[in-house]
Amino acid sequence: MDTNTDIALFSNGTLWNRIRKTTDAALQTGALKPIITEASVMPDGGVDFLVRMVESLARKDAEKVLKAGRDKRNGENPNPFLPHEQPMFVADVSDTHLCLLNKFNVIEHHLLIVTRKFEHQETLLTVRDFQAGWRCLAEFDGLVFYNGGKVAGASQDHKHLQLIPLPMSSSGHPVPVESLMERRQENPGVIPGLPFLHAYKRFSPMTGMPHDAVGQTLHQMYRLMLQQLGMNPFSERDETLQSGPYNLLFTRGWMLLVPRSKEFFESISVNAIGFAGALLARNPEEMDLIEKKGGMEMLRHTAFARP
Repeated sequence: MDTNTDIALFSNGTLWNRIRKTTDAALQTGALKPIITEASVMPDGGVDFLVRMVESLARKDAEKVLKAGRDKRNGENPNPFLPHEQPMFVADVSDTHLCLLNKFNVIEHHLLIVTRKFEHQETLLTVRDFQAGWRCLAEFDGLVFYNGGKVAGASQDHKHLQLIPLPMSSSGHPVPVESLMERRQENPGVIPGLPFLHAYKRFSPMTGMPHDAVGQTLHQMYRLMLQQLGMNPFSERDETLQSGPYNLLFTRGWMLLVPRSKEFFESISVNAIGFAGALLARNPEEMDLIEKKGGMEMLRHTAFARP
């Protein structure tokens, strides 16, 4: 990859330490504003859903974050990534991407992998996007995810992948939905037990391969999944756009793509993390709703039925 010589890319093996140091400094200055939650496990449909409820003292801050996301979608807030807040900056990933801390994080060490120049969140992911995502994922075990459009839960228009460390909780599978991936699969392209339309691919470890080559391979998987689901992209004003909203998730060993029909299940917004098996309740009423309806039913409601 050709890189801009003015950009000092992080050295291999240093990203995790950079994340921790940046987090500590941003917490001390108050620039980082984590949302404190209480976690519970709610089994449904063969998945132990990790459900976090915002603690009472943090609910006002959480509402501000959600409102800011809604305002941004309505064009009322400036782009937080251009320019970015300096205390949130972690590292330069490539000549096209940098990584920032998620300012209002629910999950510790939640990373945003952002394009340097503005690209719309609903433009198709590129090879460079996957190369940047993999370069970060090669540094520590994690889950990369992407909210493709507003209906898929994207709160910002500026293109950004996201990365959280694994495991997601101290017990169970590193990613809760992986419990279904262990079942016998008659069709290797789908996950048994997921009652909604999706595409799935398991792959052999590639951590020893060149990052650029892995990024190309992942991009090919992604484009094939879109094709299999009938989500053919289209061009408009020199941009290649997605034909519908979707969530994409990938780890060091699998990729999952889920087309979306709606963002909300009643009052609860569902994004890519939901399809990993983790949900967020803003208050006890939403917690009760998740327990009553079940996490899998919520996902089914916000996706499309399997044919």
